[in-house]
Amino acid sequence: MKLLRWLDRLEDRVRHHLSKRPRLYALVAGIAIVLFWRGVWQLADQFDFLTPGTSIVIAVLLMLLTGTFVSFFIGGRLLISGLMADKRLDEKTAEEIKQEEEDILRLRETIKELRKDISEIKDKLNSLSSK
Repeated sequence: MKLLRWLDRLEDRVRHHLSKRPRLYALVAGIAIVLFWRGVWQLADQFDFLTPGTSIVIAVLLMLLTGTFVSFFIGGRLLISGLMADKRLDEKTAEEIKQEEEDILRLRETIKELRKDISEIKDKLNSLSSK
């Protein structure tokens, strides 16, 4: 358990450090992903029954069971933007992106106000119920 906590904190520190250097982060992550899949590929090669067809069937079934099939191939953000008939990020103008950012900031402020209001209502209810 302590090892897992330590690894979790280490991951947080590494991610925080690398997030300040996006190119290095992309390089490290890219190498790690390629090495991971290289290992999976070589392990799969050790089993004679894992023909290309069998591999595809097993992979599709596992991805359907875990709900990753659609999100992996088209991505959650892409799916949501399609459902909402949004433009892709690369199709949006700078003004549209700025407007979305402003909208998000206004929503955050509204949420803060709502939380404050709810807290005040709870305090009033608690004071009334304690009388």
